[in-house]
Amino acid sequence: MDHPKRLAPPLLSLLRIAFLLLLPLLLAITAVAHNDHGVHKNYLIIVRTPYEYDRKVYKTVSSWHASLLSSVCDKAEEELTTDPSAMDRLIYSYRNVVNGFAARVTEEELAEMGKKDWFVTAMPERTYHLMTTHTPRMLGLTGNAFRGGVWNTSNMGEGTIIGVLDDGISPGHPSFDATGLPPPPAKWKGRCDLNSSVCNNKLIGARSFRESAKWKFDDPVLPVNEGSHGTHTASTAAGAFVPGANVMGNGLGTAAGMAPRAHIALYQVCFQDIGCDRDDILAALDDAVEDGVDVLSLSLGDDEAGDFAYDPISIGGYTAIMKGVFVSAAGGNMGPDPATVANEAPWLLTVAAATTDRRFVATVKLGNGVELDGESLFQPKNFLSVPRPLVWDMKDWSCSDETVLTPERIGGKIVICEGGGKLTALKMGALLHKGGAAGMIVTTIELFGSVIQPKAHILPASQVDYAAGQKIKAYMNSTDNPTAELILRGTVLGNRNSPVVAPFSSRGPSKQNQGILKPDLTGPGVNIIAGVAKPAGLMTPPNALATKFDIMSGTSMATPHISGIGAVIKKAHPTWTPAAIKSALMTTADTLDHGRKPIADQSGYTANLLALGAGFVNPTKALSPGLVYNLSATDYIPYLCGLGYNDHEINSIIHPLPPVSCKQMPVVEQKDLNYPSITVFLNQEPYGVNVSRAVTNVGRGKAVYVAKVEVPSTLSVTVTPGTLRFKKVNQVKPFTVTIRSVVGKMKPGIFEGQLQWISGNNVVRSPILVSSQKFVKDINSTSSAHINH
Repeated sequence: MDHPKRLAPPLLSLLRIAFLLLLPLLLAITAVAHNDHGVHKNYLIIVRTPYEYDRKVYKTVSSWHASLLSSVCDKAEEELTTDPSAMDRLIYSYRNVVNGFAARVTEEELAEMGKKDWFVTAMPERTYHLMTTHTPRMLGLTGNAFRGGVWNTSNMGEGTIIGVLDDGISPGHPSFDATGLPPPPAKWKGRCDLNSSVCNNKLIGARSFRESAKWKFDDPVLPVNEGSHGTHTASTAAGAFVPGANVMGNGLGTAAGMAPRAHIALYQVCFQDIGCDRDDILAALDDAVEDGVDVLSLSLGDDEAGDFAYDPISIGGYTAIMKGVFVSAAGGNMGPDPATVANEAPWLLTVAAATTDRRFVATVKLGNGVELDGESLFQPKNFLSVPRPLVWDMKDWSCSDETVLTPERIGGKIVICEGGGKLTALKMGALLHKGGAAGMIVTTIELFGSVIQPKAHILPASQVDYAAGQKIKAYMNSTDNPTAELILRGTVLGNRNSPVVAPFSSRGPSKQNQGILKPDLTGPGVNIIAGVAKPAGLMTPPNALATKFDIMSGTSMATPHISGIGAVIKKAHPTWTPAAIKSALMTTADTLDHGRKPIADQSGYTANLLALGAGFVNPTKALSPGLVYNLSATDYIPYLCGLGYNDHEINSIIHPLPPVSCKQMPVVEQKDLNYPSITVFLNQEPYGVNVSRAVTNVGRGKAVYVAKVEVPSTLSVTVTPGTLRFKKVNQVKPFTVTIRSVVGKMKPGIFEGQLQWISGNNVVRSPILVSSQKFVKDINSTSSAHINH
């Protein structure tokens, strides 16, 4: 066998030099050939034709998408082979939620795509953000079936799978113990990427989606909790029973999620360094609906997400409800400004946040005998409650200025600090402790009103609401020698002035569909105790379980409450659609607080519908709602046509349903979507509208419901027919609601009322919101400040 001749060393050296000289030119030519000389950015590419058209040529969706990408990366359009460089730059190939793929491409390649028949649109990368021991009892989930205990009726959601999209999970947390749980149902197709000691019959799925930024990182990413958000939301939705759970010794009890026998599948889509990328969210939703989840819990979103056709939660949520998956999503934490609500699509249940009836009371007793209740999570048992000098002088020093917080000024004294400054209350307390202060009083900013979010301070403290802060300051000005003592009273249940809508909870109206009331429903979202990787306070936890639990606040905390309750209802009623579950939750919600007064917001005034939605969740009533307003996935299509979406946008949302054309179907106005709430605009003559609805009987076989309407005297509302007679279960009855202005032209403003269908033990309530114009800027607006959590 002849061997190739070896080149002489001098000639080899010359060739090497020539190659090195020509290398930059060769690389430049290659880059041009691949249209690859620009800056690569992540884009979501929407495709016109479905994969089925090319199934015979390409065995997988990803190979088909890679071929499309190849057609603009180089000139391989004629070849049926896939360009390796295109495959490398293909981030996600979506199978369920959207007809398209995510890829890293240049501006030049985007321009080339615009010339292709298969191309619809390209959307640049967008980043989204993340938005207990007592709440099961507060919400009536415990107890026996005769006293309304929902858990007994539904076996605590056993067998249902809740998919949680969040920032990861804490391996081995006691809330994810699987003792006594059966294996997941046979339909489960997902996987758990953690080890066998962590993955079990409770935590059946755990995956990380970071492909959109994989080129930035060398190491594989496991879905381990970076913060505590994912552990907190997952354990709130479906955490196991954990006796002895507490936060710094407070709130001692048995922690449990809303559906403690449900399974959890965690999809990590949020990361501390890159946030929550849209393409990762879409990929997780794509897999979740294929994996077989029953419920999706989304404590994340974008307050400026825009049209439904370009929002991953709207797009993925639609595919989910089409597959029978109930979806609850956080309304956002940009309140109390109006028109800040996120996750507005009507097929999602959008959640607002409110307080519970539990407080961690730390009373301030002033020298004049007046007692004002505040809250704190650090309540040492050996603290001596005696009068001490009270100091507050913002003119000379500040709780944020370490240089002036000396023992001479604050040693042995109780110091008043203003909340909302450049330092957190925890950090201010640390400075006071270093300076020898005996205690601290933190006054809440006016925007928060009556709502307090206590922390685990490093010294005895009381965080008081805005009104109490004003009284303390007035007392300070009334005497030359003010004193106060801190009385630590521990955990106190049964606050009759609860729930209160949280100031941070985002308000409506919806920006994308003003004719649909958003948020839909309010759940517990302030000072919620649930599992964490580690507590956020400065004190050393007093016991082992105190290191595993903490309180957090936000619509992120309210959402998994609704998700878990949704799983419990789905277990009890497995044939109900997501819309039926949503209707059951909304039409049975409470509008009165524990003191039987209308639920208020942080200002003390009655919360309006744009803050509260249909009301505060009542799981016991939701289990047997009597009637539901039902909707299928296809019912939303003519509604989307009515919103003005074009065919391409609608087909992007409803994928993988067959393509539709709005010209070939009747348009449904927003007011006529069969929604559990009613919103109308009387902004033009004749200042009257007809609203169409239909209800499905899910209660007793034979039933009679009578309409009752409560509206302001400026409105006239007629329901036709006024009585609905049902002969069997699942029978559907339509009706019309006519809403008119009594005095001709509509007076400026927003007017609220309700429609109730009453029969025996069932009251099916729909809130009614009437506006004199399409958008009112000053709705519920008390400040222009934004609160982020």
